[in-house]
Amino acid sequence: MLRGGALARSLKMQEYGDSISSERLYYRIGEVSRITGLKPHVLRYWESEFRVIKPHKEGSFQRLYRRKDLDLILKIKKLLYEDGFTIAGAKKKIRDVERAENSQTQWRLVGKKPEGKDHELLVTVREELKGIREILE
Repeated sequence: MLRGGALARSLKMQEYGDSISSERLYYRIGEVSRITGLKPHVLRYWESEFRVIKPHKEGSFQRLYRRKDLDLILKIKKLLYEDGFTIAGAKKKIRDVERAENSQTQWRLVGKKPEGKDHELLVTVREELKGIREILE
């Protein structure tokens, strides 16, 4: 059963859950603040602490967060507020998860055997590039 604060947070996430759209490319800091329940100054601070949060800054220098940034912010919030991690501990946890994901991706790429039209096209392109390089040298 949810207590007062947890219930309010749960309702808030349900309320803003509809505004998290996979179709949207960017969210402004105010929208991210409402969706996550974090104040804008906390989001700006976390940008400086967690280098993985990299909002795009357009000509007006307004922060535009991608869905990836929003997901990371929600993970960080869970680590800090629910799981009791320190900022240093949360940084390490995120770094470890990223390394594990990168390692799995590398293994998947190594394990694939080239075949089909895509492979033939890449071989052809590589041969043509080698020819161009020889001409330039």
